[in-house]
Amino acid sequence: MMLDRESRDRCQRWSRDQLEQYQVQRFNQLLEVVYRENAYYRQKFEQSPRRIESLAELSQFPFSTKAEWINEGPDGVALHHSYAMDRYRRYHRTSGTRGRPMVVLDTDDDWNWWLATWQYVLDACHIEETDRVLMAFSFGPFIGFWSAHDACLRRRCMVIPSGGMSTTARIELIRSAQPTVLFSTPTYAIHLGQEAERCSQSLRDSNLRTVFVAGEPGGSVPSVRAAIESLYGAQVMDHAGATEIGPWGFGSPDGRALHIIETEFIAEFLLSPFESGSSIATSNPTRNPAGIGEGELYELVLTSLGRTGAPVIRYRTGDLVRPVFPSDSRSSVADASGFVRLEGGVVGRADDMFVVRGVNIFPSSIDALVREFPEIGEYRLTLSRTGALDELVLELEDPHHNPARIEERLLARLQLRVRVVDVPAGSLPKSEGKSRRIVDRR
Repeated sequence: MMLDRESRDRCQRWSRDQLEQYQVQRFNQLLEVVYRENAYYRQKFEQSPRRIESLAELSQFPFSTKAEWINEGPDGVALHHSYAMDRYRRYHRTSGTRGRPMVVLDTDDDWNWWLATWQYVLDACHIEETDRVLMAFSFGPFIGFWSAHDACLRRRCMVIPSGGMSTTARIELIRSAQPTVLFSTPTYAIHLGQEAERCSQSLRDSNLRTVFVAGEPGGSVPSVRAAIESLYGAQVMDHAGATEIGPWGFGSPDGRALHIIETEFIAEFLLSPFESGSSIATSNPTRNPAGIGEGELYELVLTSLGRTGAPVIRYRTGDLVRPVFPSDSRSSVADASGFVRLEGGVVGRADDMFVVRGVNIFPSSIDALVREFPEIGEYRLTLSRTGALDELVLELEDPHHNPARIEERLLARLQLRVRVVDVPAGSLPKSEGKSRRIVDRR
C-alpha cells in the first residue's frame, strides 16, 4: 500500500502504543500468508502461535539467519521463498562479500512494497519530482540501487543511469546532465570526488545538492560525511537496506543516525557479545526496555512486514547498532522522526570484527579514522602473523607522503601500533560497490 506523504509523516508521530498495535496487526496478516503458503516457515514455526497479541510474544518464534536460507543447489535461491518460480518477477543476489551469493526473488506485490517503503527514504532526502537523480552503480544482479531507481521513477524524478561507465565518464555526465542528487556508496562517492579534483573539475561547482550513500557503513560517520561534503559542497544522506530484508532505514536530519522504518519493519536488539558477553534478546522491541543500555552495541534483528514472497521473520542481520528509543513526550520538531534511532548508523558487523593483540577492531573504525584525512585516496589493511605476533599494515594513497601522522593517530585512537605504508596513487583496487579493504592472512 502506497501512503501519501502526509500519511507517512503522521505515522512517524504515532505513540509507541499506536505503533505496536499497527505492527501486531501487520505481523498477524503476514503470519496468515506464511502458514498458508510457505512450507519453510510452517516447519520452522511448528511450535509457534498462529497469531500474537503483543510484540512481547515474538520471542515464541525462532530467529532466522542467512546460513539457514542458503540453498546448496546450483540455483542458489534462498530456501525461505513461498511460491513456485513462475510467481516471481525480480531476481537479485546478495553481494557475496561474506560468502557465496544468495538469490532472493520478489513478486510484483513485493516489489511494489519495496517502492512504497522507499518513499520514506526519499522524503528524508527531500527528493522531489523536479530532481534529476544520477545512479552511480553497475546495474548487475546485486540489488544495489535498483529499488531506488524504480522508487525515484515512481516519484516522477528524472533518473540518469551510469552503469558500465568509467569514473571519468561519470564526471563528464554529472557536468552535462546536471543531476541534483547522486546515489553511490560512500567509498565510491569519495573516489569520484577526488578524481574530479585531480582532473581540475571539482564537483563542488556542479548542480549536486545531495549525495545519497548506502551499501556500506559511512553515511552516519562524521569523518566520512565530512570528506564527502568537502568534495561536493552538498548534503550527505545515509540509507540502510539489504537484498534479503528490504530498504529498512533512512538518515536523520542531523546526519548522525539512521531511523528504522517501523511501519514496515519490527526491530529487536540482541546484546552484542563484544559489549557484555550476553546474547539475550530485549524483552520488548518497540519501546525502550529496561535492559537497553545507552551507548551499548546490539545486533539488529528485523522482521519485514510487507514481503510475502520471501518472508523475513526475526532475521539476525549481523549489523551492530546503538539504539535510542524516542519517548511519547519527545519535543515536536518539524522534520524529526518518532521511529527508533540508531546512533552512528550501522557501526559494524558481528562477522567483520577482528581481534589483534587483544584489541577488538571494526573495519568501520579504520575507515572513520582514515577519512579524518580527506586528502587520502584509497587504502587497504592487511593482517598477517609472524610467529605468535599479529602484524597490521595499512597501505595508503597519500599525496602528502607522510605516513607517520596516520601511525600516530592510529596508536592514540586504537592503542595499537599499525605500520603505515605510502603507495602510489591508483595502485590499490577500487570498487563502485561494497569495498573489500581488509585482507586477513593469519
